[in-house]
Amino acid sequence: MKNITVIGGGAWGTALATAACRAKCSTKLYARETEIVDAINAGEGNPVFLPNVSLSKDIRATADLNDAVKDADALLIVVPAQFLRATAKALSDITPMHVPIVLAAKGIEQGTLALMSEIVEETMPQHSMAAISGPSFAAEVARGLPVALTLACTDDVLGQKLINALASPMFRIYQSDDLIGAEIGGAVKNVLAIACGVVEGRGLGNNARAALITRGLAELMRLGHVKGASTGTMMGLAGLGDLVLTCNAMQSRNFSFGHALGQGKSVAEILASRVAVTEGVTSSTSVKELADKHNVEMPISASVHAIIHENKDIDVAIAELMERPLRPETT
Repeated sequence: MKNITVIGGGAWGTALATAACRAKCSTKLYARETEIVDAINAGEGNPVFLPNVSLSKDIRATADLNDAVKDADALLIVVPAQFLRATAKALSDITPMHVPIVLAAKGIEQGTLALMSEIVEETMPQHSMAAISGPSFAAEVARGLPVALTLACTDDVLGQKLINALASPMFRIYQSDDLIGAEIGGAVKNVLAIACGVVEGRGLGNNARAALITRGLAELMRLGHVKGASTGTMMGLAGLGDLVLTCNAMQSRNFSFGHALGQGKSVAEILASRVAVTEGVTSSTSVKELADKHNVEMPISASVHAIIHENKDIDVAIAELMERPLRPETT
């Protein structure tokens, strides 16, 4: 398994392509934007999504999906969550059945409330599947700084093959068989990061942020459990690890989005100033609706949804969270 194709030329897709090159894989990167393809092939990096970051000169970029899939041993799909279904449908007609799909998108589809793996099961049912997730900022991975991730796959043999192909000294991967847990962690942490950003932007202090992370983890685990996820996964890199990273740094698009909200900027104003997708904005709706569907109490996530999509006053939302009935911490 040495021919790796990454579908998606955003920051994370570009970083994963560079990581695959470091693991001595022959690596292609598919991007829709011709300026990204031309810049990468000219050795100039990705000026749109990873400016000022040097990339491996061995990445070959292409805007031709058929060319991207040709000779691939595995496809890493790294498109925004709400575009996964269309991408998977396009790939299903041109990708040989033996080629596994590795999901690196984090989110829940709006409307259907499907996890990323559930979308692939519907659109590419003949393919084996895995998901890679964990605490990882794209720029740090692209620069070769140390990172540890989880690769979840129900097929142990395939999972080990993928890990052997992609791992390198600074890119450590742990194996799991819990796809659902890895995906729930990746989706919910983006919503919680917005909440933590709001707290930081409002100047509410480190105590409040620590409380949000801890109680947010409880929400993540409640939703994960009803979907069949294991506690170990949600307490590991793909759950707690990713949550801690995303809730504590302005490098996080979701945290910085919340920070801007907390400082009084409007949703439209913040989004208009950005090139990359802020997944937590759309995921906040999907997470709330999925929680409602399964009768799972997720007050922090629901508050984020209300602030973004229902124009709820931030101070009112915070006060309501603080005034909730007192209860045992285990619930």
